Amino acid sequence: MARIQGVPPGKQGLLARTIFGMARKRLGQVPEPMTVTAHHAKLFKGYVAMEFALDKSRLVDARLKLLAEIKVSTLIGCPF
Repeated sequence: MARIQGVPPGKQGLLARTIFGMARKRLGQVPEPMTVTAHHAKLFKGYVAMEFALDKSRLVDARLKLLAEIKVSTLIGCPF
């Protein structure tokens, strides 16, 4: 659990609602870091741009990216 509460559903902007919907569709739920960074618009846009760029990059095989993601998640104890 984060020390900072995420943005409540009634206070989300249009960008946050759109991105949260995409995350819910892809992951089943919205990751907590995403709801926390949504408090600061510029930081949130940068976070979303980085995630989008990682998804679209083709320098590394998609399977290898997923394996690296799983390994990092297990190392830091993240449920995603």
